[in-house]
Amino acid sequence: LALVGAVMVGLSIRVHSFPLLLGGMLVFGMGMNASQQLRVAATDMFLPHMRAQALGYISMGALVGLVISPLVVKAAEAVAPGLGQEPLSLPWLMLPVLIVSGMILIAFVRPDPKEIGMHLERYYPDYTPLPRPPTGQSANFSARIMLRDVPIRLAIVSNCAAQGNMSIVMVLTSLVLSHHGYSLGAIAFSHMFHSAGMFAFTIPLGKLADRFGRTKVMFPGVATALIGAALVAFTKSFLSVTLGTFLVGLGWAAANVAATALIADHVETAERGRAIGINESCSGATSVVMAMVTGPLIQWSGLPTAGWVAVLVSVPPLAMLLTFRLKERPARRKTAAILSETR
Repeated sequence: LALVGAVMVGLSIRVHSFPLLLGGMLVFGMGMNASQQLRVAATDMFLPHMRAQALGYISMGALVGLVISPLVVKAAEAVAPGLGQEPLSLPWLMLPVLIVSGMILIAFVRPDPKEIGMHLERYYPDYTPLPRPPTGQSANFSARIMLRDVPIRLAIVSNCAAQGNMSIVMVLTSLVLSHHGYSLGAIAFSHMFHSAGMFAFTIPLGKLADRFGRTKVMFPGVATALIGAALVAFTKSFLSVTLGTFLVGLGWAAANVAATALIADHVETAERGRAIGINESCSGATSVVMAMVTGPLIQWSGLPTAGWVAVLVSVPPLAMLLTFRLKERPARRKTAAILSETR
């Protein structure tokens, strides 16, 4: 799908067709979203105490893509005139080389990671698997059943909050810096720090989630994104805005890696693809809504209002966590009282 979409986008620029461009971007996005499900493979192949770190390695691969993509664009700009091609279309027509390379590498993955996940004891002799559910239980899987699990619900809301926050801030960063008179070069430099926050620290964040627990990385990640959004929206200096956009990227990475690992922990291998797919669909829908809302919001109410929305988007998971903890407190006191009486 990504290959077909890339060719459609490249051709749309050559023939100046806006409908073909939209269709190509839709197909390309579908393909890229499907490829993101390779993260499920990482959660399948590793033991629970290694899953988040494995996800960190997968996300780190995106950092390599960030280095390669400008080189592809630069090469296309250099050779396009000699080939009689549009400089904007040629990079898209060169993408299939990278995509086919990825397809070949995936074809060499044997056995299928799902097969590994369903028989981890074969690959990790010291591992004792948990009792498997009765045959046929996976047929009852649904989003409604999955969302009854409080930790999974918190993970999905946290991931959506971080994604929505970042969708707004990625627009705000450029507009805020431009509004305060900074050059395009400075804006690009600031976005580089945002990308570094998103991908450069995923491996250590994964290690932290494996060592200290998913929620102890996930919720601080959401809080970090909230602080970053506030810095972008309500400060004026280049350093503070750049720090803010970096923190948003870092918070997104922490929430995304930890939330995905948490969902993988609570779902059987046979159902894991659907569960993580639901998580990705929710975060994708949040991203689309925030992207559609941000432009009109800035147009009608100004940059600070969009900044407040970016901050408020991060609040629900933190509020849910606080509510959950408050509800747990009486039960903990009751359990402590019973234990003291038995002693």
